[in-house]
Amino acid sequence: MAESRSHKTTANRIAKKMNTEYNDGKGVDIRSKKATIEVETPQTVGDALGQLQGHRGPVYIAGTNKEAVNKAMETTKGTTVGVMDSQGNIVKPSIRKL
Repeated sequence: MAESRSHKTTANRIAKKMNTEYNDGKGVDIRSKKATIEVETPQTVGDALGQLQGHRGPVYIAGTNKEAVNKAMETTKGTTVGVMDSQGNIVKPSIRKL
């Protein structure tokens, strides 16, 4: 239950920073003109690449905590997918162009 709350809190925080809204339904969590972002907990980081597949432009995995960010960094090695921390700060830039 706490993980679900941390996911929702992180998603809402980043969506606000990106001037858009958090999508709590099917599909990616956050879509803005600048990027597509999937928010993940340490337990769900492995699912993110599949959910981001097919999206154009910069794509990011945002971790809900330091452990999730570290797992996302490992998961995205050698990919075009970037990583954000729970505040929406870019830890690893996405190399996909708009």
